[in-house]
Amino acid sequence: MVVAVSAVLVLWVGFVAYFTILSRRSTSDIRDFALGSMMFSPWFVGLSLAAGMTSAATFIINPGLIGYYGISGVISYAIALPLAALISLVVLTRRFRRVGTTSRALTLSQWMGNIYTSRRLAVFFAILSLLLITFLVLITVGLTLVLSTALGVHHLFVLFGITVFVYGYMAFGGANTMVYSNAVQALLMLVVALILLGSGLEHFADGFRGFLRKLEAIDPVLTLPTNAESPLFRDYFEIVFAQMIVGVAVICQPHIITKSLLLKEDSQVRPYLFSGVVVQSLFFMVVIAGLYARLEFPDLQMDGKVIKPDALMSTYVTQRFHPALGVLLVFGLLAAGISTIESLIQSLSTTLTVDLLQPFFFRGAEPNRVVKINRLVIFLIGIVAFVISKQQIEHPNLSVAMLAQNGVYAFFGAAFFPVLMGIFSRNPDKIAALAAAVTALVVHFGIYYMRLTPYMQVEVRNPAIPASIAIVCALVVGLSVFFVRNKKARGQH
Repeated sequence: MVVAVSAVLVLWVGFVAYFTILSRRSTSDIRDFALGSMMFSPWFVGLSLAAGMTSAATFIINPGLIGYYGISGVISYAIALPLAALISLVVLTRRFRRVGTTSRALTLSQWMGNIYTSRRLAVFFAILSLLLITFLVLITVGLTLVLSTALGVHHLFVLFGITVFVYGYMAFGGANTMVYSNAVQALLMLVVALILLGSGLEHFADGFRGFLRKLEAIDPVLTLPTNAESPLFRDYFEIVFAQMIVGVAVICQPHIITKSLLLKEDSQVRPYLFSGVVVQSLFFMVVIAGLYARLEFPDLQMDGKVIKPDALMSTYVTQRFHPALGVLLVFGLLAAGISTIESLIQSLSTTLTVDLLQPFFFRGAEPNRVVKINRLVIFLIGIVAFVISKQQIEHPNLSVAMLAQNGVYAFFGAAFFPVLMGIFSRNPDKIAALAAAVTALVVHFGIYYMRLTPYMQVEVRNPAIPASIAIVCALVVGLSVFFVRNKKARGQH
């Protein structure tokens, strides 16, 4: 299997290098890097959306948590969050694209600055976008664990290789490389999702109840809709309410909500959303394979060693399947992570270059020089991601998902109300937007680090709890400030 994985890896490197060379020739300025210079099929962009939304968390990390904690995790990660996220995606996409196209925004931060006519607000969200590095770390760790297991190579060498290659080709390719590689990755992920979901069908020989009885024989808690013993799925507030609030707001991540700006015509939005939503719905269901992995390793051990949540799926794939099929699955898991890394690198580097560096240090710089600065930014992001990923692999707090969720949830919690008001209000108020964003950050990090509420009184804290409370508080504060200021404005006239 090691030889086969290595051979396919070489082919994949060649494929990406080819598209990177083509993309570099057609990337003349930062706008080309951010939005592409080619006419993309909306079906391809929809696949790119699904691939970008589906990270290593969906295919590697979350199934491991489901394997540990059971049906309660399936309700949370495969039903509650996806339902809210996909509805939010459909509702927000059309309006965001319409406003974004009019303002010619390249990034979410720039979109904020244009909508609210506030340079400071754009800079504020550009700085906040640094929180998304935690998401890059999550995916990098997942990819490293999968590939090091498949190749039998020490994780440090794999981590270095992934960082150098992925950040290297994204520095020279940008959106033109990303869309086509994402589309191919999404098709591979689609095949892998079907294989993983079908890999445990024999456990349903006696129906769904028979499947539950097998889980119950391992641990009765695995079959319950809530799991009081887990740090993530203890009650319905944590499993349903918090995840649905998070699901609605998760679309406000830059690499997701700005994807629609790659479309050239309004008529392309419908096929874009259709392909994205259908494929993404299937991807969300892959976490169920975590239950199959638990049936494969009932005591969560192999060769006398405990299998950590982050390593459960990679272990399942390498042990459960024929080597030939295992190679396909390994690359499907890699595709799930790399597709999101590409989207994150593209959006994060553009944000830092366009909204932070260029206005303050490189105003009036030639387009080609801005592209070179952006490449340097990508290399610096890669170094930071490498260092933190190494620490998370060697000293995780239950799962790297806890670090990533804390950072990412804080970001989109702060962005949610400003995006919502910018889309639906005729007179968006920058003071209300800033008040809501600051409230979300203070409440989120306050609850998490000061261990407020009973949910935070355990060693492993669920970031969805402070995030959901922060989003609700931000909505209340933002709307209150908005209506008070509107009332005063009307009174003065």
